[in-house]
Amino acid sequence: MRITVLGGLGAWPTVRQACSGFLVEHEGFRLLVDPGYATLQLLLARVPAAEVDAVYVSHGHPDHCADLQPLLRARVLADRTGPPLPLYAPAGSLERLLAIDEPGLVDGAYRLCEFAPGESFGLGPYTVDTWSLPHWVPNAGARFAARDAVLGYTGDTGASPGLVELAREADLLIAEATYVDVIPDRHAGNLSSALEVGRYAATARARRLLLTHLWPGTDPQAAVAAARQAYGGPVAVAEPGVVVTVP
Repeated sequence: MRITVLGGLGAWPTVRQACSGFLVEHEGFRLLVDPGYATLQLLLARVPAAEVDAVYVSHGHPDHCADLQPLLRARVLADRTGPPLPLYAPAGSLERLLAIDEPGLVDGAYRLCEFAPGESFGLGPYTVDTWSLPHWVPNAGARFAARDAVLGYTGDTGASPGLVELAREADLLIAEATYVDVIPDRHAGNLSSALEVGRYAATARARRLLLTHLWPGTDPQAAVAAARQAYGGPVAVAEPGVVVTVP
């Protein structure tokens, strides 16, 4: 399983980095996870729009799904005979995004596969188990299990027992770590810190840890150092172009 980072910021993109987005490839299947702001150009530098096999969206905030809309345009306007793109997302989370274009323009470009966080399903070569994790809107953290590799992904979340289950002995855990250590009161319960992430990654015995969704301007090394206070495995920050192969 090969994971390419398209972006790793939360809230908004900067000049040098996009928001959360990951291209996950296994057995020839290309899965796009959370196409947030400014991720499309980095995606298209690696794979044509028509060759994305499916999209997984953890929740409906635009820093996790906004670039899905131009991806659909790139598919349907270039080749109206192409197959619809399967979109896996919590029920109702993509309604507003899919409705912003002129009526009917992208209707044939996608097939919506909605689910309730907590459900499990097959997606290409993966068995996907999901967890309802605390956030301002429904958020589905996911565990993508293939024959020889396991990827855990949190989306955005506050503290939850489900995080340890999701990360249990995962080959790679991609975890939201908006803050280094102290979470402001206005975000408490809905977002995480690198310090917290290190603790549950250690409890879960995850084999590798990739911190994502850092607040723009955060020192990446400070986030890594915070996670390492509890977690002894390899830790890195999601930055554009980083490629991780697991196991």
